[in-house]
Amino acid sequence: MDQPKLERMLRLMKLMTGNVNYTVNDLAERLDTSYRSIYRYIETFKDAGFVVQKLDGGVYKLGKESRYFKEISQLVHFTDEEAHIVNQLIEALDDTNSLKQNLRRKLTSVYNCTSMASSIVRGKNASNVNRLLEAMNERRQVVLVDYASSHTGVVRNRLVEPFGFTTNYVQAWCYEPESGMNKLFKVSRIGSVEVLDVEWQSAAQHAEGFIDVFRMTGFEQHRVKLRLGMLSRNLLIEEYPLAERDITSAGDKHWMLDTMVCNYLGIGRFVMGLMDDIEVVDSPEFERYIADNIARISQKIGS
Repeated sequence: MDQPKLERMLRLMKLMTGNVNYTVNDLAERLDTSYRSIYRYIETFKDAGFVVQKLDGGVYKLGKESRYFKEISQLVHFTDEEAHIVNQLIEALDDTNSLKQNLRRKLTSVYNCTSMASSIVRGKNASNVNRLLEAMNERRQVVLVDYASSHTGVVRNRLVEPFGFTTNYVQAWCYEPESGMNKLFKVSRIGSVEVLDVEWQSAAQHAEGFIDVFRMTGFEQHRVKLRLGMLSRNLLIEEYPLAERDITSAGDKHWMLDTMVCNYLGIGRFVMGLMDDIEVVDSPEFERYIADNIARISQKIGS
């Protein structure tokens, strides 16, 4: 088998095992080949012992029940922050450098999302993530077996409809019929995942929350503006790379952060650790949050 053909087949395998559904025409377009070639490659997969599934809408996937199957996307994952850094590194290359366009072409040919792929997961977590991805793709309910809740301290099974992940795949967005609510469930607290032969019953109620640059999640957003000195600006970008998208220069070695947060916990921790280098601007609710926390800390110290 010649190298270009082998490369296309490996890329096709990656696309057919990812979390995005592609038709034959989609696959042909992404691999810059004909739809007839895609069908030939799919037949090759079948002959090699892989299970090929045809879903609604003419979508083709490699089935995870194959004894040869190991999800390729489990091997190389990028979070949004990692992808942001990779993009920065590529952008830093000189435009005359042929590697720059080659890197862009190769990455975009494999990944079809801003984060390029999900985060690295191993062991039990990898298995649970793969089962949840399977359920999402097939729009099926699952049982989170022996889920350990940090809120109640109870370990029990939870019937849910999974429909999304946080950017680092640490948590799954699920609709829970029992409570009638959309919730986040931490993958590390799941004993195992049982995919049921029951389709989603409440797809219209599915609603994925927001994730802010401080990695906080929620269903509401609050605008916060900060005036940063050089120290706080540098530390912010180092700890939370996505924040750079919301930072603008304010001159005189100062920068403005204008961002939306899901709650004040993440940004509050950051600001309170660098009070001398940060000024809260036009954000009265956040100012009250900081003041209340400082008062509570002062009371603890004085008691």
